[in-house]
Amino acid sequence: MKKNVATILLFTGISLNIFRVNAQVNTVTDDSDWPNQQAALMNTSEADFIIRIGDVDNLGFGWPEGFDPFCARMTESHDFPWEAHPEDLPGFDRILLSSKFKPDAEFQCGGDGYSGNYDPSLSKPVTWTLPTDILNSAVIKNAYLQIFIDDFQAPQFCSKFQLFVNGIRFAEGEKLLNAIDQTGPVGKLLTIPLPEEYYNALTTKSSFSFKIDESTGAADGFAVDFIRLLINRNRDNTCKGDITGRVLEKNTGMPLADAKVRLADKRSTTTNSKGNFTLKDIPTGYEIISASTPGFADGYAAADIGQGEFNPEVIIYLEKGLAAAEFNNKKIVVGETVNLNNIMFDQGKAELKDVSKAELDKVVAFMKSNLNAEIELSGHTSSEGEATYNRSLSYKRVKACKDYMLTQGIDAGRIIAVGYGPDRPAVPNDSEENRAKNRRVEMRLVKL
Repeated sequence: MKKNVATILLFTGISLNIFRVNAQVNTVTDDSDWPNQQAALMNTSEADFIIRIGDVDNLGFGWPEGFDPFCARMTESHDFPWEAHPEDLPGFDRILLSSKFKPDAEFQCGGDGYSGNYDPSLSKPVTWTLPTDILNSAVIKNAYLQIFIDDFQAPQFCSKFQLFVNGIRFAEGEKLLNAIDQTGPVGKLLTIPLPEEYYNALTTKSSFSFKIDESTGAADGFAVDFIRLLINRNRDNTCKGDITGRVLEKNTGMPLADAKVRLADKRSTTTNSKGNFTLKDIPTGYEIISASTPGFADGYAAADIGQGEFNPEVIIYLEKGLAAAEFNNKKIVVGETVNLNNIMFDQGKAELKDVSKAELDKVVAFMKSNLNAEIELSGHTSSEGEATYNRSLSYKRVKACKDYMLTQGIDAGRIIAVGYGPDRPAVPNDSEENRAKNRRVEMRLVKL
């Protein structure tokens, strides 16, 4: 059994205000048996299915009295290192470091206190496996991966975290994790939408695997308290908070008007003339917010959202892209979007036609000539038909484009695939000519 932190402190004479009692609190989730290392629930108010591995105990430190990890902002900072307990599942409630970490190496960006306590038997990343048998007959409408993370600091320590879902790189999730600077150390719930490409595996296989690793060997220790899958999440039955923020030009601090501000689930808004934005009723937890505008590299910031209105203001800095690159005999700058011509599919299908590969080969050549370039591929449809179906189809089509580019040697982390369906028409859907223009695949230059 894990030792109660309060008991340890009483015998050592350390003040109890350093750690809090490992108390169960009233919580919004039906997943309330927190000492249990695994849980599988059906027909809850929060989601049709909840699957959890790892106990919910704040890395063994316990929660402050009344603290709900599913509704509150970040935890209080805690001490480190801590003992790994044998009853914990592998990879939970302990310090993890890159599989490439070498204690005697030199680290360009320095390192955190965790790295000095490297344990070769306990600190290596593991592959977590969530049992998914209860999903065998499920019809999946949405899926979310929740991770209670602690002390990820990629911006500070130059870390480059990689996420693997069922053994395959999950680039969209990596973008979120690498935007977090979680100094403290402190913990917080991160919720990542899972793309449709994983739905079939969730319903046809008996398990779902997930791994976090760091690709450079950086001295950035990190920890995970628990992992959950939410299937068919009921967004209305979650704690929610509001976000306010600003988008500013890096170096000058000047506000950027009309910048597009996006959440991971594709909700978006636009900044006003003073660079301000507001997003209301966002589920609590870490939310990674991105911003973009032509002529600037995309920027990211982490919002620490607790229940209600009083959350810290979010500042997103965008760096002006001074360089241009040539694509298809035309100069393009960072933030610019171009149509990809002759990307062809059969009606209602997502299999890439061979004629499309010539256009995608141009994108591949562009990526190989500009090794720092990162792009977003987005799929769009006209307004005909059901919107949810069109969003799904547009994602599957643009994912087919990305998959082809990966076979040509482009790294998965350089391409983000998004399906917007009918949500972002280029022109009004008031004629067949215009509807044809709205059925398109676009490339946006995110970074150069």
